[in-house]
Amino acid sequence: MLDPRLLRAFVTIADTGSFTLAADRLHMTQSTISQQLARLEDAVGRELIDRAARPVRTTASGERLIGHARRILLLQGEAELLLADTAGTASIRIGLPDDIATGTMTNAFAEFAKRHREVRLDVTAGLSLDLTKRYRGGEFDIVVVKEATPSADHRAAFPEAIAWFESADANPNWPEPLPLVTFPPGGLYRDAMFERIDRERLRWYVAFTSSSLSSVLSAVEAGLGLSLLPVGTTTGRRVRQSAAFGSEPSMVVSLYSWEGGGIVAELARDMTAILHGRFAAR
Repeated sequence: MLDPRLLRAFVTIADTGSFTLAADRLHMTQSTISQQLARLEDAVGRELIDRAARPVRTTASGERLIGHARRILLLQGEAELLLADTAGTASIRIGLPDDIATGTMTNAFAEFAKRHREVRLDVTAGLSLDLTKRYRGGEFDIVVVKEATPSADHRAAFPEAIAWFESADANPNWPEPLPLVTFPPGGLYRDAMFERIDRERLRWYVAFTSSSLSSVLSAVEAGLGLSLLPVGTTTGRRVRQSAAFGSEPSMVVSLYSWEGGGIVAELARDMTAILHGRFAAR
């Protein structure tokens, strides 16, 4: 049996990158937290924290354990909440792309929070490739990502139509090199744009880059260049589909969750219903 107190010391050290900061956060001495980590490492027979690194970080074995450690601590927190009113002390960590964090989705979060005062929702918006990596590393309990094909452990998946867009006022005959409006490196849309342009053997350059979907849409509206975007995000914007490039194969919007039961699974079901309403009818 892994002692939750030792797991908490390990997770806190990994999160803070410091024995000193971890000790302060857990209200104990640095010697005590070092001893707790050593006891856990003795129990599992592996070194979990690279003490020589600055800041300290998990070893390969530590990376494998930390996701499970977080889930054990979350389940322990749920059990403790049955006996005490500790509003806002149980965290559910959610990752999702910027355009999925709609008013409808945040309203669902608000309704869930009303039902579960004990839960604090920690929501992170970002690019799908990074969100997927962080979910696999145990940093999120629920994640929504966009990908070409869902992995076997997905809880739900929906196709998302994507297409090339330009300003409604743009001249449809774009000169070469083509100006492109993109997300930062590592974004799926960016990679798909470059692949298509390269297949067409066209010259291009990046005219505008932003991690914000709203900023990308505004740049396209202003005529800064062409961009590959989810069709559903362009409603009400002064953009039109590019006649020269048209649509691309759909992406997939996938939801993943570690837990099949409990309050994490309940929230995952609420989020799935929102995604179903947004994508299933298209």
